[in-house]
Amino acid sequence: MLHPLPTAESLIDRTYHQLLDAIADGTLGPGQPLRQAELADTLGVSRQPVSHALHLLKRQGLVEDHGKKGLRVVPLDPARVSDLYQVREAIDATAARLAAARVAAGTADKPTIEALKAMLAAGQAFTEATPMPVLVRADADFHRALYRLSGNHALTDMTAPMWPHLMRSMATVLLLTDYATQVWRDQHPAILNAILAGDARKAEAAAKAHAAGAARLTAERLQPQAA
Repeated sequence: MLHPLPTAESLIDRTYHQLLDAIADGTLGPGQPLRQAELADTLGVSRQPVSHALHLLKRQGLVEDHGKKGLRVVPLDPARVSDLYQVREAIDATAARLAAARVAAGTADKPTIEALKAMLAAGQAFTEATPMPVLVRADADFHRALYRLSGNHALTDMTAPMWPHLMRSMATVLLLTDYATQVWRDQHPAILNAILAGDARKAEAAAKAHAAGAARLTAERLQPQAA
């Protein structure tokens, strides 16, 4: 028999999403110790919802035991990141191709197109002073919007568990001088312009090149950490 959920359930859920967002956008960086008391104080909740949230994050592979020190954010694993980017390259290329085909057929979702244009304009206004969490979240939001524009809901569903892991790796390349500028000035516009032109082949190639380039730079940045 189903019963009404206790009020504490929603608090656990909110705590979980706060911590998930903080880990994904780098506010809680790779390897950072996680102390329940400190997190509870920061979030203004008791230790119980924090404990439950950390348990959920541990199951997702975002939090791990760290000996007597308790828990920490899982450090970035170059091999794991490489695997994720291989999958992302294929999915991004597929999404761009499908989105362009929908534009050509006149069936693309117009609100999503307008949202993507707005994201592009906002991204082109980023500067060196833009906080890293803002850069990471904007980049992820742009690509997830492309998935929606593809019209294939399975792409969004399949990649949802991947994105927190991918977002954690983004900061490694977004820290590079002018890289974020290049992404929003050249690479994202190339993808979106090809899609809006209804050129499926060009959109697919642009999306694939963008993901492959990000994968290569990320691997280069993470390799010293693996030594």
